[in-house]
Amino acid sequence: MESVLSKCENQITIFTDYLEEFPDTDELVWILGKQHLLKTGGTGPSSDAGWGCMLRCGQMMLAQALICRHLGRDWNWEKQKEQPKEYQRILQCFLDRKDCCYSIHQMAQMGVGEGKSIGEWFGPNTVAQVLKKLALFDEWNSLAVYVSMDNTVVIEDIKKMCCVLPLSVDTADESISDSLTASNHSKGTSAFSLAWKPLLLIVPLRLGINQINPVYVDAFKECFKMPQSLGALGGKPNNAYYFIGFLGDELIFLDPHTTQTFVDTEENGMVDDQTFHCQHPPQRMNILNLDPSVALGFFCKEEKDFDNWCSLVQKEILKENLRMFELVQKHPSHWPPFIPPAKPEVTTTGAEFIDSTEQLEDFDLEEDFEILSV
Repeated sequence: MESVLSKCENQITIFTDYLEEFPDTDELVWILGKQHLLKTGGTGPSSDAGWGCMLRCGQMMLAQALICRHLGRDWNWEKQKEQPKEYQRILQCFLDRKDCCYSIHQMAQMGVGEGKSIGEWFGPNTVAQVLKKLALFDEWNSLAVYVSMDNTVVIEDIKKMCCVLPLSVDTADESISDSLTASNHSKGTSAFSLAWKPLLLIVPLRLGINQINPVYVDAFKECFKMPQSLGALGGKPNNAYYFIGFLGDELIFLDPHTTQTFVDTEENGMVDDQTFHCQHPPQRMNILNLDPSVALGFFCKEEKDFDNWCSLVQKEILKENLRMFELVQKHPSHWPPFIPPAKPEVTTTGAEFIDSTEQLEDFDLEEDFEILSV
């Protein structure tokens, strides 16, 4: 992260921990032959206050997916109770360190490659795209992250991405791998039994122009009822919340706007997890006050979970005259061919890889939405 921030701010590579002892002055300070401004010294922002709320909401949605992935949807955290080792490993993914796969550093860095400077606010679609790219470097959780485009979820593409050869099968023969399509898998005609890669499905939407269109309210609420639900990212411009449910016409949300101190791994390898959980009770807001730019999240650990989700969408979402989004079986012929995302061929770790913005050029992120008919 330093390599990018140094382009924006002068660095003081020594004495960083002692900057608070220096006077607040515009006068230049000279260190080892280089001049620095005290007001812009250091290695970048020391806090994400004022700009990181959508990134934090994206972390919350992803963390919920990982809880479902490793501990089950019914698992609950209890204060002062010994937690499973998987729980501690999940926490490690979100520490505020650049070598953690889903840290604020990694998410902000990935945005740099698309013109989002460090400290610039993200929209829900950009966060979704960033998570999709970072997941390629996360071998432990091994998630398939699908972000829909043009308000359309394509079943064929998801099956192609999630139905994979198990590790026990020799995958060196690419001809075998290519022959095992999602269609023959679902029909049981393949000689091999394909494994299902757990799916994080994110559906970015624009549910109106300046405000949410009331015709989408019922369908939007139905999404929170689905057992695969991970809630929604949204809120208001420059003010993001993580929506987890509803009560009547009010949405229930978690507010990330509580500044907390940095937490790191302790000597015993554990993480003090108090600040990783709600410091304040969930809040509520009228659904019509929601900004129309949102992103729905769903997690399907097994293929049957995805098939069930498709059935629920067809029953509850596609019945509407003005549909919130589309679910189609086949890849649209007028779209470019679908190629499952793959980790770029690099010789470094994921953390080191995205330290270089020059290697982010192939990662195309979009913050634009197709405006739904109103």
